[in-house]
Amino acid sequence: MARKSSWEWSRTAQTRQSMLTAAREVFSEHGFAEANVSEVVARAGSSVGSLYHHFGGKTELFLALYEDHQAAHEEAAAASVSRAKQAGVHDPVELLIAGARAYLAGAWERRDLVRLFIDGDGPPGFELVRRTRGREWVRQNAVLLGAGADPLDRFTVAALTSVIGEAAREVATSDTEDAAREVIEAAMTLIRRLDPLRVPAEG
Repeated sequence: MARKSSWEWSRTAQTRQSMLTAAREVFSEHGFAEANVSEVVARAGSSVGSLYHHFGGKTELFLALYEDHQAAHEEAAAASVSRAKQAGVHDPVELLIAGARAYLAGAWERRDLVRLFIDGDGPPGFELVRRTRGREWVRQNAVLLGAGADPLDRFTVAALTSVIGEAAREVATSDTEDAAREVIEAAMTLIRRLDPLRVPAEG
């Protein structure tokens, strides 16, 4: 079988992205259950056959949109943490805050998707996908914070992760960008108050 040319790969990627962009609009407007595949392909300027070729169906399209959204969150947070480290930040909580700021900025930029995935309907099994992703997020934050295995450390990391997740919901439902920024700053203040690495002063 002949290999695809770079032009063909580019066209395939472009078609896939066009469908994801259209799916974002349609799912955000109608929710998963009421979304119509024919409307997605019409907006993408494609065909139903092409959608099934690239994604397999409406459920797979929804999950691909979710995975792309989560990947954008993770890439932005990781880049922000990396920049903070390069700037000389070593405090694990401040590194977590750097990542959280980028994550929450993305929640505002993609607020339609945050509202869809947090409060909207989804295909069967989506809640399990979301919970599994949430557990992985807690694990990554535990590594970043250098948390130990003791129950208090584990619970604290879970609480901090929940603060960021709830802040994302509040950011996504904010009426203005200024209001979203206020939510972000409030979340950063709360994270610092819950600092699991703070050592009580002796005396």
